[in-house]
Amino acid sequence: MASSNPPIIRVRDIMSKTLITINGMATAKEAADTMRAKQVSSLIVEKRHKDDAWGLIAVQDLIEGVIIPGRSFKEVHVYEIMTKPVIMVPADMDIRYAARLLHRAGIRRAPVEENRELIGMIAMRSLILDHDLF
Repeated sequence: MASSNPPIIRVRDIMSKTLITINGMATAKEAADTMRAKQVSSLIVEKRHKDDAWGLIAVQDLIEGVIIPGRSFKEVHVYEIMTKPVIMVPADMDIRYAARLLHRAGIRRAPVEENRELIGMIAMRSLILDHDLF
């Protein structure tokens, strides 16, 4: 009797391979300008050294850390408003588990890693809207 289980789709199969990084010392204005120019809603914040953790800055961080409190985009640094450390998603994880992980963590996107290297980004939007997965 043949199994009716659908094939497993891995995070690496649907992740975005576009990774745009920014230095934590950059200003919120530089982050916003980079997001606008690259048409992305988040940036990976570079490690300061090899044993450091990756960070992430998203549009929501700019809203909550700069716009709502009325701070200057030119005076706020990325490191002040970024999320760090970030939840990393293994490239070989089944997308059903990745969706559950993102949902339970209350996040919309996460970097993808393989062999301790950053190789892409996964977004809740991609899991649901960008692919005919379900």
